[in-house]
Amino acid sequence: MLCTSDHERARQTLAAEDLTLAQLGQFDDIIDVRSPSEFREDHIPGAQNFPVLSDEERARVGTIYKQQSAFDAKKIGAALVARNIAGHIERYFAVKPKKWRPLIYCWRGGSRSGAMTHILNQIGWRAQQLQGGYKAYRSTVLAALQTLPGRFGYRVVCGPTGSGKSRFLAALDELGAQVLDLEGLAAHRGSILGNLPDAAQPSQKMFESLLWEALQKFDAGRPVFVEAESKKIGNIRVPDALLEEMWQRGRCLRIQIAQAQRIVLLKEEYVHFLENPAALSEKLAHLTGLHGKAVIQKWQELSGQREWDVLVAELLEKHYDPAYNKSTSRHYAHFGEAAIIHPSDISADDFREAARKAINRLDSSQEAVTL
Repeated sequence: MLCTSDHERARQTLAAEDLTLAQLGQFDDIIDVRSPSEFREDHIPGAQNFPVLSDEERARVGTIYKQQSAFDAKKIGAALVARNIAGHIERYFAVKPKKWRPLIYCWRGGSRSGAMTHILNQIGWRAQQLQGGYKAYRSTVLAALQTLPGRFGYRVVCGPTGSGKSRFLAALDELGAQVLDLEGLAAHRGSILGNLPDAAQPSQKMFESLLWEALQKFDAGRPVFVEAESKKIGNIRVPDALLEEMWQRGRCLRIQIAQAQRIVLLKEEYVHFLENPAALSEKLAHLTGLHGKAVIQKWQELSGQREWDVLVAELLEKHYDPAYNKSTSRHYAHFGEAAIIHPSDISADDFREAARKAINRLDSSQEAVTL
């Protein structure tokens, strides 16, 4: 009963080469059996972590393998794996129907995922193992990110800090446009103050997995709206192939609003700094090399005095706007031809109306006019 033929093993595996979301969508669940730390660094989007070895157990087995023998390590590892799989079955999998079809993977498609797949199939479920495991999946993602960005035409949303680019993208998404939210995937707003107060950035590998997933969902026959970015978003590096498409072939849209509106918008979006001036002062200190001690001390004093309008205006004038103008003109080949978007104000309704006009008119002959 426990024998598995070569034919049966082939039926129970899925090749990671050219893996697509459509293939992943054939499964009821994607199960990552690697250790929790491996899973945290990166995993197939949508996967759930049911480790067959904990981080501590994996380290223990590895130590025995190196210091004693492979045989001793396998004996101990097998017992731990069997015990952990039994626990997962009792606590989580027992409620699954007989037709349940999970995809199982580990680091290289070896013994960890093989054990889980074998046991689930012996019970009567239709489990499949990912050939090559996470390592093969990772190679697929890296290869795809070299070519996948080139399938799409990009509408690059430009505009100085505080002009509402993220709000405009959110409105486009709400109206059904294809939106690639790079800052959302990177969990960062893309500046020295860009760390989100309630979320850490993903690893570079996890960002690339999320980007691969997002691009896989797009229709190449429709434009993809994306915010203008430089090479890095916080600690995350944007793949060169995507930047090449955005910088050299992307058709630009430029949002323009009054400085007073920008100040109000920035105070709304960075309210966590208004509530914690000390944290803001700490961040401003990182700009000393660019602006000198005297300027930074002045900005820190304004923060401590809660002179927000004055501080934000100075930051825009002396730091953000010059950096934006230099970066955008250098990177975006078609910035001079950008369609101008003029939201009437900064509310969600105002950006929704601007987005509606953009969707209706950007693919017409009137693209180069003010929206």
